[in-house]
Amino acid sequence: MRNKIVYLDVLKKKMKRLIFIIAFIMLVCSCNFRAEYVTLEGRALGTTYHIIYNQPVSGSQSDIQDIVQKAFKDVDFSLSVYNKESIISKVNRNEPVDLDTLFLNVFNRGKEIYTLTGGAFDMAAAPYFDLWGFGFKHRERVTQAKLDSIAPFAGMDKIWLAEGKIEKADPRVSLNGNAIAKGYCSDVIAYRMKAAGVKNLLVEVGGEIYCSGVNNKGKAWNIGIDRPEYGNFFPGKALKATLLFSGGGLATSGNYRNYYEEDGQKYGHTIDPATGRPVQHSLLSATVIAPDCMSADAFATAFMVMGLEKTKIFLEAHPQIDAYLIYSDEKGAFQSFATQNIKIINNY
Repeated sequence: MRNKIVYLDVLKKKMKRLIFIIAFIMLVCSCNFRAEYVTLEGRALGTTYHIIYNQPVSGSQSDIQDIVQKAFKDVDFSLSVYNKESIISKVNRNEPVDLDTLFLNVFNRGKEIYTLTGGAFDMAAAPYFDLWGFGFKHRERVTQAKLDSIAPFAGMDKIWLAEGKIEKADPRVSLNGNAIAKGYCSDVIAYRMKAAGVKNLLVEVGGEIYCSGVNNKGKAWNIGIDRPEYGNFFPGKALKATLLFSGGGLATSGNYRNYYEEDGQKYGHTIDPATGRPVQHSLLSATVIAPDCMSADAFATAFMVMGLEKTKIFLEAHPQIDAYLIYSDEKGAFQSFATQNIKIINNY
């Protein structure tokens, strides 16, 4: 009988220990989803940014803030055409300059996507943007003669790397990274935060997003896609759809926020490098999901140049890229097209 009592006491102790272990595991697991999520927001690189992340156990919030600000500074001094001392600005002025990793990453990927899209994405189409008033210069009266005069020094085929240095076919060739740099900045911030121990995060710079892990409810991130209507200047105010986004880069391009109207005609900021003129077709916005935001940003711009049908053909040939396209039908109503892996949870 005494042996039986001793056995029961041991069993009770083991059960208590097991219950404690199970409770501890449940607590740890729940903490993974209930742990503190921090939001950082502000202005940088001439645009706004919003960052949501799960504060890691090691390190402090100020450490993450330092990482974010350092990333913005590095991108600004490498890729901002608005910073006269940046690497890209010195390249454009043909000044001797050491190319850093950030510049090389963007230049090389820009070259690749230029080739993949048949020139639809072109970092060296900057002179056309200036002519139409979307660059650094006031809008001029556009004539075919002026467009023809720009053609000899516009295009990524006229600039290349040789032994780590930039070479140009014409010294007037210039680069503009606006259609890829914000996406790359989101990548840089996210990669550096992940290296510091952050597992769950969403980084948005100027509308271009990189996310990883889960949100504060332990689920995939929800991303709203704006209605591509002229005058819809406030992101998130009027949505066309909500996508479920589990990780990688996401970027949207459209003409409904950056445009001007002249003689009853609207001119969007998407310029076709092949013609030097603003595009005119039914595709209103392109949201792209890719492994990194730099690629998503560039492809979104390229698709706006290519138009609906050419983009569909491209997506079929490149299944690693996903897209949600909004276009207008013959009656002017919104229609949409999504690749197979796009997860739409709301369609408004």
